[in-house]
Amino acid sequence: MVSCAYTVAFQGVEARMVEVQCAVTAGLPSFSIVGLPDKAVSEARDRVRTALTSMAIALPSKRITINLSPADLPKEGSHFDLPIAFALLAALDILPDDVTRSVVALGELSLDGTLVPVVGALPAAMAAAAQDRSLLCPQGSGAEAAWVGATQVIAAASLGDVVRHYTGQTPLAPATPGEVTLDPTGRDLREVKGQERAKRALEIAAAGRHHLMFVGTPGSGKSMLAARLPTILPPLTPTEALETSMIHSLAGLLDEGGISRARPFREPHHTASMAAIIGGGRQAKPGEVSLAHNGVLFMDEFPEFPRTVLETLRQPIETGEVMIARANAHVKYPCKFMLVAAANPCKCGYLPDPARACARVPQCGEDYMGRISGPLMDRFDLRVDVPPVAFTDLDLPASGAGSAQVAARVAEARAVQLARFDGRSGLSVNADAQGDVLEEIATPDADARDLLNRVAERFHLSARGYHRVIRVARTIADLDGSEDVRKPHIAEAVSFRVASPVHE
Repeated sequence: MVSCAYTVAFQGVEARMVEVQCAVTAGLPSFSIVGLPDKAVSEARDRVRTALTSMAIALPSKRITINLSPADLPKEGSHFDLPIAFALLAALDILPDDVTRSVVALGELSLDGTLVPVVGALPAAMAAAAQDRSLLCPQGSGAEAAWVGATQVIAAASLGDVVRHYTGQTPLAPATPGEVTLDPTGRDLREVKGQERAKRALEIAAAGRHHLMFVGTPGSGKSMLAARLPTILPPLTPTEALETSMIHSLAGLLDEGGISRARPFREPHHTASMAAIIGGGRQAKPGEVSLAHNGVLFMDEFPEFPRTVLETLRQPIETGEVMIARANAHVKYPCKFMLVAAANPCKCGYLPDPARACARVPQCGEDYMGRISGPLMDRFDLRVDVPPVAFTDLDLPASGAGSAQVAARVAEARAVQLARFDGRSGLSVNADAQGDVLEEIATPDADARDLLNRVAERFHLSARGYHRVIRVARTIADLDGSEDVRKPHIAEAVSFRVASPVHE
């Protein structure tokens, strides 16, 4: 007789169903696991054997074979411990076989039978719901998995609790979802003294999810501005929160099963590797671009990142997804993020200041910004010069709108865009519009078109740059409450593209 249990194997954010078959047959005593297991899965036999021994369950002196089907799908991770033990308990007639066939299980076993939380409980629960099965997981993963809501989630503290629950001795209550948090930062846009033009660019970028670059001398407030971007972004919608949380679940970033409605804000150091930014490694894990899905990827000291790392951003920026291709894995992750970059104008940082600039001006600026390729620079919708703030201005009272007021304007503009794109799959903000859709929603009037054409000819805008100016102008019009894209909107959009230290 062959008993069965079910679990999942992760391929990107997709959880693929795996059937765990257990056969106890006559022969020399052994315990083998087949079906393309990795080292962590192969070692499960020792953890399972010791955990069962701690429960006074002795394995028979027979041949025990565990098959993980489909056999050609790589199996990675310690979460296979619990389903293997689950199937073995059914083979030993300790648990009913029909029960183990109706459950998707995942969890790591300690030697004393305690269940250890694992990553991926949220996508596993979604896979279980799609198969009309319940989910069994460690207690520490239950609050996360319960967010799916379409399936029952049983969260157990130990293997003994699992046995007592499914034999009817001590039933466990279904797990409940964790807390919804907004992650207040305590920061406010009013704390930034001066820099009104940069604040305006920040508002436009937030309203339309446009990519933004700050260029300015050290200490001018570039990082300070970027750090306050989350305070003006609208909270994640329920659908976006679930998408983002699935990726964070695979990365083990969900805190005590809670789902955050705040948009991700990732800020990798400029020494980060390509695998850290794009994703990869031995198990093709999500990188920073995917962890920033539906949020912000802030890259400070942008030219200091390795050239190969920067160039790999070009395709994800355009497509909103990244394919990690390795010899043993081809995994696709979503990555619709807003890229915010900050850079000094040159290596010494004081190119605009004749009193402090180095002797290589202006060549040092050209060499430094030349580390960013033209095609990558072309993908920034807004480029802003952030001049230094005089120290005498630092004692002045806060000026301009605070984060709450700007956030209200951004939310209103986003609501207009959601209504505009209602029924169009994959479109939610102006940055998503292209082709016929862009022409339909953002056709400039005659005066605006004439201005745009003259600017395109004067500054040699590429076709991509031309359309990005129109997208930004559409967002400015939304913030202005205008149905049409008019000349002032195009003029402001153009000013953010060509009036910066970095030109086409």
